[in-house]
Amino acid sequence: MAFLRHPRRLGIFGGTFDPIHLGHLVIAERARSDLALDLLLFVVAGDPPHKQSVVASAQDRLRMVQLATRDNPCFAVSDIEVRRAGHSYTVDTLRELREDRPRADFFFLLGSDSLSDLPAWHVPEDIAALATLAVVPRPGWESGGYEGLGSVVLVNCPQLDISSSAVRAMFRSGHSARYLVPDPVLEYVAERGLYR
Repeated sequence: MAFLRHPRRLGIFGGTFDPIHLGHLVIAERARSDLALDLLLFVVAGDPPHKQSVVASAQDRLRMVQLATRDNPCFAVSDIEVRRAGHSYTVDTLRELREDRPRADFFFLLGSDSLSDLPAWHVPEDIAALATLAVVPRPGWESGGYEGLGSVVLVNCPQLDISSSAVRAMFRSGHSARYLVPDPVLEYVAERGLYR
């Protein structure tokens, strides 16, 4: 895959990004820096099995992530899950990426809240075998409790109290989301009439 550009250390940041916001970008950049990643790959979920409240289409969410990350040469965006039919399972994505980059070191970013849920994910032991889990602590999370989940590293970054659901609510109510969402994404949301 051309977008991988032969990285030796590849970060993988999956999510619905509905919409992508500055909190996502801060996490991605901190992980890229702290883990000495050659590339941070945003993977936009097509049909996420654990999310029932996806509002924007997969194509709109993909485009917003492309717009938000286009100025950072260390960021790339994958449509691997958007193109895949059916549910978007992380393990399938990691397996497919591993086929293209068999010698790369993979770091899969997830919040500490998702780490707690990981045992309920589809084939969690394979996820842990395919990538180092790069965990972003959430407020109130106590380190530990991930024994047996494979290799785990912590990514400590500023905690920005921004959520996609809160941003969507701001759009619906007509409030400004400027400085919470990148300007190109704000423009795209307005042009497409999203989250109204």
